[in-house]
Amino acid sequence: MKASVTKGLGQGFVLEEIDLADPTGHEVRIEVKASGLCHSDLSVATFIGGEFPVVLGHEVAGLVTAVGPQVTQVKVGDHVVGSLIQYCGACVNCLAGRSYICLHPSATERAAGEPSRLSWNGAPVAQGMGLAGFAQEALIHENQLAVVPDEMPWAPAALIGCGVLTGAGAVLNSANVRQGDTVVVIGAGGVGLNAISGARLAGAGRIIVTDIEDVKLDRAKAFGATDVVNSRTTDPVEAVRDLTGAGADHVFDFVGVRPVTAQAMQMLGKGGGLYLIGVGAMDAGLELSALVALSNSQKVQGVYMGSSELKRDIPLYAAMYIQGRMNLDDLITKQIGLADINAGYDSLKDPTTARVVITDLS
Repeated sequence: MKASVTKGLGQGFVLEEIDLADPTGHEVRIEVKASGLCHSDLSVATFIGGEFPVVLGHEVAGLVTAVGPQVTQVKVGDHVVGSLIQYCGACVNCLAGRSYICLHPSATERAAGEPSRLSWNGAPVAQGMGLAGFAQEALIHENQLAVVPDEMPWAPAALIGCGVLTGAGAVLNSANVRQGDTVVVIGAGGVGLNAISGARLAGAGRIIVTDIEDVKLDRAKAFGATDVVNSRTTDPVEAVRDLTGAGADHVFDFVGVRPVTAQAMQMLGKGGGLYLIGVGAMDAGLELSALVALSNSQKVQGVYMGSSELKRDIPLYAAMYIQGRMNLDDLITKQIGLADINAGYDSLKDPTTARVVITDLS
């Protein structure tokens, strides 16, 4: 099968013919129908690193074509969406409904000594985040897959597995935003747009979005932002304070650079919460005054994958899309072929581009 292989840091994505093993145990083989380009994969390929060669791609949707003998949750012919949440289903966190922070995520992978799921010229190829969606086919543990209705289109389905789970989940699961709450979304990229959608679903009274690009802010208004602030030309803290009077109930930082995160903390009202989702720099962080946080009863929380339970949340968001209650179509600016990943990532540098999805797997 064809797959886009990353052979080392900074070496980009190269189309190759590689081999895919037959499913064993709880493994599911899918024909990939769509795969989103997420910045996390680009970060692995350019500066984070890991095991090489590797097939990346963790926003994947496809058709089940074969299952291992122990698979119970999906069947051949199902339409499925993959997620990078890897969970065992048996540890204390999984049993407490926190599979997104499973203690034994490697349970979804083949054990040491077993043949690799992917190989190239007879040598093993690493499987990015247990998914490897930049390929015509993928072999994935059933715990990383959720079934969606057949009428769900492939391209928006793929985005649910990461960007939608993370953005909407941060609002609905991590922050538990309630009707009438005031929400600030910092960064109107693809994930931030899903946070706006989540805030609308929660019934937030005010949804304030800050960014440095007017084109992104215009898009944010189309997704449901009630107020937008260009933080390049306007002090965002003053603007939020002026709009809310006493500060925001919830601030979601999708940018993740120190000056922006410091501003995010200053936007909070009493009893408010700051949620850290984006990591835009290696030194991302926050210098926190314990006295201020204590006296104002404020909290700071890191958010991974929107605190999502993928078997519950992926079908939920798919249903909301089908019902017309969640905008996923306008996330997709461009659809490309499997051979065009490098150019696709370049196009994401343009602020007019929200998300890019591979839909031509020929």
